[in-house]
Amino acid sequence: MGRNPGKPEESALPGRIASIDALRGLVMVLMLLDHLRETWFLHVPVADPIDARTTLPAVALARLVVSLCAPIFVALTGVAAFLFGTRHTLAETRAYLLKRGLVLMVLEVIYLSELYWGVASPTLWLQVIWCSGVCMIVLAALIGLPRPALFAIGLLIVCGHNLLDPIHLQPDQPFFAVWAMLHQRDVIALPLGLVAKTTYPVLPWIGVIVLGYAVGPWFLPGVTTRTRERRFLALSCLMLVAFAVLRLANGYGDRPWFAVEGDALRTTLSFLALTKYPPSLLFLLLTLGVGALLLVALERMRDASFVSALAVFGAAPLFFYLLHLTVLRLLYHGAAAIWGETQGSVFGVASYGWVLVWYAGLIVPLYWPTAWFSRFKAARRDIEWLKYL
Repeated sequence: MGRNPGKPEESALPGRIASIDALRGLVMVLMLLDHLRETWFLHVPVADPIDARTTLPAVALARLVVSLCAPIFVALTGVAAFLFGTRHTLAETRAYLLKRGLVLMVLEVIYLSELYWGVASPTLWLQVIWCSGVCMIVLAALIGLPRPALFAIGLLIVCGHNLLDPIHLQPDQPFFAVWAMLHQRDVIALPLGLVAKTTYPVLPWIGVIVLGYAVGPWFLPGVTTRTRERRFLALSCLMLVAFAVLRLANGYGDRPWFAVEGDALRTTLSFLALTKYPPSLLFLLLTLGVGALLLVALERMRDASFVSALAVFGAAPLFFYLLHLTVLRLLYHGAAAIWGETQGSVFGVASYGWVLVWYAGLIVPLYWPTAWFSRFKAARRDIEWLKYL
């Protein structure tokens, strides 16, 4: 029997929402591609934003696709926080966000940094998991505000943070560490010879999670599927049109683009080369605009088998994140032990095509343990700590 678009989705009733899980799962699967590049193709660096004159087009296009991951994931984290709050008190929701945020930050520092670079590395990489944890803690402090205030705060941060780009502090200046965490990608010296690299300055991402929380009511059972789709389509059009206008104006929201004479492809890549660290206004307009379209598409195709498969990844995103990074690191060290450093100081494959081969070969093997954990987590709601994974 086909769905009635004039009625609320059944999945929007108590339980998980299929389209949210599927979209989250899609970005997790795309994330695997980028992390495979960082494993097998790290000897071919990718600048931020990409250099349209020199970057391999295949790498640039793949990087453009995987740019969807972080913005969509953080926005959906905000949506999930709102939905959690519909089943819990304000105090319980704040406590959950605070605890989950701290868990993510600790995982980034004590496991993921060491996983990437070895236990002897003096560097703490404050990447997307750290950033998500900080965003959840900040959101916990803000969720008591009226919804219009949350919209205003989110929009002000996302649309206005590029005005802060000229502010660049030096390590010996006051508030350098705070500013490096918020908006300036940099290195912070720590005691005992440690350093922290603020790969994901958190200020723009705070705006994204707040906006995600503010649109959370669109997923309430009283909102019909047709109404929700219409709202997200309108939001997508608004963001994509704003992106096109601002990018063509070549003034505010990111570094200027340029034409590459005689090369339409590289000119297009320049137009789409956007800053992710921290995410520019134009980066967020494009990625979240596409994300809204994808949500509508997945909602309309939610009975398809591939959407159900994506939802499995999306129902256990942190487990999949930790699992695939661990597997990739084990594979890398195994390959390096067998074949040695084939690309300068690292092991790597000769062409990007091999990255795609590995990608196709790993998706299914990684699906099965993720599916098992999703079922286990759903069946054992009595285990308190599982809800933080």
